[in-house]
Amino acid sequence: MDKKLTKEKPLIKCAIYTRVSTSEGLEQEFSSLDNQRESAESYIQSQKSEGWIILPDRYDDGGFTGANTDRPALQKLIEDIKAHKINCVVVYKVDRLSRSLLDFSQLLEFFDQNSVAFVSVTQAFNTNTSMGRLTLNILLSFAQFEREIISERTRDKIGAAKRRGKWVGGCVPLGYNLNKENHKLIVNPEEAKIVRELFDLYLKEHSLLEVAKIANTKGYRTKVRKLAEDKQGGGVKFSSTGIEKILKNAYYAGKVRYQNALYPGEQERILDDEIFMKVQDALHTNPAKFGSRKPIGKNLGLLSRLLRCKACNSSMYLTHSVKHGNIRYTHYVCLNAQKRGYQECPTRLVNAGLMEAKAMEYLRKLSDDQRLAPDVWESATLAQKRLALKNIIKEIRYDGGTGILEIALNSTQKSHAFNVSKAELKYHAVTPKDRLIQSEPQLRQNLLLACQIQALMDKDKAKDLKEVSGWLNLSQQRMNQVMSLLFLSPRIQEEIVLQNDPCLFEIPEYKLRNITDELEWDKQYAMWQKLAQKTA
Repeated sequence: MDKKLTKEKPLIKCAIYTRVSTSEGLEQEFSSLDNQRESAESYIQSQKSEGWIILPDRYDDGGFTGANTDRPALQKLIEDIKAHKINCVVVYKVDRLSRSLLDFSQLLEFFDQNSVAFVSVTQAFNTNTSMGRLTLNILLSFAQFEREIISERTRDKIGAAKRRGKWVGGCVPLGYNLNKENHKLIVNPEEAKIVRELFDLYLKEHSLLEVAKIANTKGYRTKVRKLAEDKQGGGVKFSSTGIEKILKNAYYAGKVRYQNALYPGEQERILDDEIFMKVQDALHTNPAKFGSRKPIGKNLGLLSRLLRCKACNSSMYLTHSVKHGNIRYTHYVCLNAQKRGYQECPTRLVNAGLMEAKAMEYLRKLSDDQRLAPDVWESATLAQKRLALKNIIKEIRYDGGTGILEIALNSTQKSHAFNVSKAELKYHAVTPKDRLIQSEPQLRQNLLLACQIQALMDKDKAKDLKEVSGWLNLSQQRMNQVMSLLFLSPRIQEEIVLQNDPCLFEIPEYKLRNITDELEWDKQYAMWQKLAQKTA
């Protein structure tokens, strides 16, 4: 007897994704998310004969915009697709997955790479055909257009409200409370006194940081704000940036700022116009004198964006200062110390070169990455070094109070602690003798340094140039350049060390390279005289 052979269809595991932009109504027994899911379940049931089944896991994003992919349920969906748990993604409507054409295209590409189909219940199309893709892109373009129109209308509405002097939302400023019934700001008398005092202090001190220090010493704190049912923000010490925002806030003068213009506000003023304008003039007339903050973090060091002050849980940024006219000091400064004063931080600042040297010394003990090998490291650019460290290190934390340096690696996610006292990371005081040396021509300083290094190696006090370069925190290339000065003839060396010719201040070291390449001393001296005459 002939038997009809039937091939069982493979199971298609379907995940239902739902989303709404607002959290309003989600607490109801049957919400919009439930409605989307019910429609998707009905569609999947209609495809039961094709082997479609519904996965029990829920992927619901309530109160999340479709303008980006930063949504918890969507990220969980992506992770489950990577784990090959899903064969098909079903949504009620295309814009539930995304309202951004770029994001949607990337999600579709991701689905294709993982052999996952995509289905919209209310918009029939097949993502496996070119016509289906075209239809999908057209639908999504309209969804994005709709989102942009809504954004424009919202901005116009906010602008119109501000021009009428209305409060449109955001963080309620210190000195005011919000009347929720009429959505207006009302003066908080106790906080208003603090605001007036801050303005008076600035006119007296002319320094944002000094005002922050005095306010913190008096026990004043930023305004407490309710973030959620059981959470609150604010109530912390003032920083220089926080003081600056308060001093520039036009609400205190009974105004509302919109697009660099001031409009009469509905709220009661805390300050008169004279005091407010005096402070604005002081903030903008002379930034250097009146304490406006300079941009932070423009200079990038080896450990920039990796080094943090553990005591303050704050980043440390690279900066420099110049003393005695021409001596440049570079250091990493705790951002919290810069904003609230050095008395708030046990770490404060550390010598940039010494901190980088210590970090590299311990990092080489923790990692055998070939990019850290001295010969490879020395030949790399700063950008290459920073990229290598970013790939190897998760974070470096230093506490000046305890003297603990912690290095966390990306590979193990573990922190390794080392003892590094703050004294090891400080600059040595510049003595009158040091100042006298630094006033000598740079050429003379470098030649004497080369002689000292050679003497150390001759007396077996240093193993090799590599060891000395570690002591001096100089690269191998720079060490070779300094030591090449010893190839100058004795007569030239004598003139560099003993003569007080002004040309020694003008001759750059690199111009001696051609002279050191010459083996005959007479020819060297002729080249030296010619060079000296040019700079005389």
